Amino acid sequence: MRGAPAFPLVGAYFPDWMLCAMIGIGASLLLRALFLPVGIDAVLGFRLFTYVALGVVSGLVAWLAWFGP
Repeated sequence: MRGAPAFPLVGAYFPDWMLCAMIGIGASLLLRALFLPVGIDAVLGFRLFTYVALGVVSGLVAWLAWFGP
């Protein structure tokens, strides 16, 4: 059996980037759940920016781990 078809669309492999986006969102939610009881969340100045950046970094690391060179 073959996997789901992946085709390049403007330089990104279409189904793969969605998977990595979901991993980034999940990692961001998980980190927020960990930061709340520890008290790190209360110290953050720009919470939205911080969690979005953590999600983007997590998604990009997942992309590099599975599909990178």
